[in-house]
Amino acid sequence: MKNILVGLLLCFTLTAVAQQNAVAPTIPQEMYFAGERIDLRRYDMRERFDREQLAFMYMHSNSIQIIKRANKYFPIIEPILKKNGVPDDFKYLAVIESNLNPLAVSPARAAGIWQFMASTAREYGLEVNDEVDERYHVEKATVAACQYLKDAYQKHKSWTNAAAAYNAGSGRIMSEQTKQQVQQAFDMLLVSETSRYVFRILAAKRFLERPQDFGFHLTKETFYHTIRTTETVVNTAVADWASWAKTKGITYAQLKYFNPWLRDRSLKNPKGTLYTIKLPVLEDLYYDPQKIHIHYAGWIE
Repeated sequence: MKNILVGLLLCFTLTAVAQQNAVAPTIPQEMYFAGERIDLRRYDMRERFDREQLAFMYMHSNSIQIIKRANKYFPIIEPILKKNGVPDDFKYLAVIESNLNPLAVSPARAAGIWQFMASTAREYGLEVNDEVDERYHVEKATVAACQYLKDAYQKHKSWTNAAAAYNAGSGRIMSEQTKQQVQQAFDMLLVSETSRYVFRILAAKRFLERPQDFGFHLTKETFYHTIRTTETVVNTAVADWASWAKTKGITYAQLKYFNPWLRDRSLKNPKGTLYTIKLPVLEDLYYDPQKIHIHYAGWIE
């Protein structure tokens, strides 16, 4: 009984401390997304945005991981967005799609860092089959996402509507524009996921621009160090990727880590397609704080 009482007392104490330290982040009057001004003064806009930034503030482990992954993947995503003429802010769409996890799979079977369905991925030039699934290829999937977003922008003439269309589909957004007699997705009555979608992107942007305002104080040493890679081309069948990896001085698991788009243990490759395989520099496989590069200085103290 004494142990139970001590446990309950400890639980109540920790709860009281957590409640005492709980604060709400400030709510800005406006934000900009892809150059478009978003007025957050209206009651519903303010409340919907606040809901999403509170989620970033109090889902601690998930939010910390997002910062660390952003340090790894933003340097890859940003130049591809720029090269393809897509606003830099769309990197935050990848954040809320997958938490920047290139292995993410949704209950609907959308996959990869940009969460493509298989049919849409193929439509935008990605190879998707049992042996190769380029939805898990960060660079190629980012190029495909750029094309999708540019197509959506051509239809909607608005980057914020293009972002909403990424979730709901352009057909749904255009249909609701007609039925509800409004132009902006912000003004539409939509299913909860789509209604929250752009606000989650905005919250991700604000969070990653200044995590200290949300109570996150990271030091450089807590980030993951950079692992350099080299590339080799495969244009033949591979009978066993584990054996192939062993000849390169790495394990099958390490091969899959750096090339998650390889989905099977072998590769038939009947057409002699050229596949570029990333191989880690072996000396970089072990933690070295000297090899930590911080992409955005605002992420650390």
